[in-house]
Amino acid sequence: MTDLRQLTDIDVLDRAGALALLDRADALHGHATARAPALDRLAGRTVVNLFFENSTRTRTSFSLAARRLGAEVIDFNAHTSSTAKGESLVDTWRTLDAMGCHAYVIRHGSDDAVAELAKVAGPEVAIVNAGSGASAHPTQALLDAMTIRHHKGDWSGLRVLIVGDIRHSRVARSNIKLLRLLGVGELRTAAPPSLRAADLSDPDIVHFDALGPALEGCDVVMTLRLQKERMQGANIPDGEHYFRQWGLTPERLALAKPDAIVMHPGPMNRGTEIDGAVADGPQSVILEQVGNGVAIRMAVLETVLGAA
Repeated sequence: MTDLRQLTDIDVLDRAGALALLDRADALHGHATARAPALDRLAGRTVVNLFFENSTRTRTSFSLAARRLGAEVIDFNAHTSSTAKGESLVDTWRTLDAMGCHAYVIRHGSDDAVAELAKVAGPEVAIVNAGSGASAHPTQALLDAMTIRHHKGDWSGLRVLIVGDIRHSRVARSNIKLLRLLGVGELRTAAPPSLRAADLSDPDIVHFDALGPALEGCDVVMTLRLQKERMQGANIPDGEHYFRQWGLTPERLALAKPDAIVMHPGPMNRGTEIDGAVADGPQSVILEQVGNGVAIRMAVLETVLGAA
């Protein structure tokens, strides 16, 4: 794993590599969440957060992860940078690289932006995909897998349901890739017809057109928000109507196993895809996901910068 310089998608990992990142994150977990003094693993390194889309959890956790490893952090703001004047992502990277920065954490609205930059920069440049379009969000999938393992152990016997806006979700795509790589027992998706994804019609994925049957016997329920920013206005579902059919309520959750865990990548829209009583209930691990994100991103930054 020490030669992994670019985490552009789950596809760059094999099972051993994914497990190595998860194991390293477990080793770092106590330090990641304890507000302890910074380690010196990345002392003298500069990590740039190049975010071209809004973010709270991902951006903050990458910043904390870098600082807790001793790195210097530059939080790039696209709205106040030269990109607002028309500068391309590649030229922005070249400018920062000329200043001696070491790693680039990138979130972008285009599906291909991070992969294209990785090709231009070359394999020796440390690049991490922090979310690209509707295609990939590898560190979210890793933190989700870490959270599942903490509660359920091995993935092989589990039934995992991903429900909601599958069509526009990079979280869904990366989770599906990683859970299959890790050998999940049964992977389910559930979504209304307009929010299904044609590219995720693999026969190994069991798809449901109604939430009730999809929940039956599940060990893990992962809800997704409506990605309204990626929809054309005419296709945006009405929130109240959507909740009546697809919202995860306590009554619907009761169809899953009694010890099923509830996950959500955030931000949540309470009363649209999830009931507040479920989000704050005893089966919710949503805030644990947030904390695990710091540990996963510490492990990833260590690895791409050759400090693992």
